[in-house]
Amino acid sequence: MGTLEGKIAWVTGAGSGIGQAGAIALASEGATVVLTGRRKEPLDATSATIKAAGGKAVVKPGDMMKSSVVGRIAADIDKRFGRLDILVNNAGLNIGERDWGRLTPESADTVIHGNLSSAFYCVTASLPLMRRTKGGVMIHTASWAGLWPSSLSGAAYSAAKHGVVAMSHVINMEECVNGIRSCVFCPGEVATPILDKRPIPVSKEDRAKMVQSEDCGDLIRYIACLPPHVCINEVVISPTWNRGYVAQQQHTLAPKKKK
Repeated sequence: MGTLEGKIAWVTGAGSGIGQAGAIALASEGATVVLTGRRKEPLDATSATIKAAGGKAVVKPGDMMKSSVVGRIAADIDKRFGRLDILVNNAGLNIGERDWGRLTPESADTVIHGNLSSAFYCVTASLPLMRRTKGGVMIHTASWAGLWPSSLSGAAYSAAKHGVVAMSHVINMEECVNGIRSCVFCPGEVATPILDKRPIPVSKEDRAKMVQSEDCGDLIRYIACLPPHVCINEVVISPTWNRGYVAQQQHTLAPKKKK
């Protein structure tokens, strides 16, 4: 019997990348996983993988940028299961035109709503279910850019992910008395489909050196399996071959030209 047998987990952005890996890892521990994302087909693929391994999954497609949709899915979870034990708040996006020279109010709204507003919608919809059972764990995918602003990630993405970090800490401040734990997960570069939105393409060789989705899924599983009296407030992980550090070293150690 898995550590999470009988638990209900809701994973957003579950059709690919970190969300998919997290959902599979939670299911491997016995949790029933509710899979959410904008496109049904990738969710069905995640569900099929989970069920092929003997796990339990339910597909609930929806756009997390719409509060009414988030509320509807939470109500469906409540009606079907009567509880929610784990929220993996992973839905997110970025755009190619992310520098100030090309950023528009409309594209900034897309990034901020897709990463920050959607996270708030999921938290506000999930808290009543967790308060009822006096327990639960929330795991939010932020980013390295949520701690250190980056022009590579862009102003809107960096600002939104900073907001996710702050949101998670305030959940702990207010909800610890209800037995609810919140962890914000801040990965460096992860080899997921969001890299395809980078203005400069990322090579297959560089992707192989990055943190992989399965590494993140295993971390999500670990956090969710911790006993109720333990809260990991914040986790930062990065590739050992950190491209930012490597570039800095190359710049620092480069031979100086003689004047």
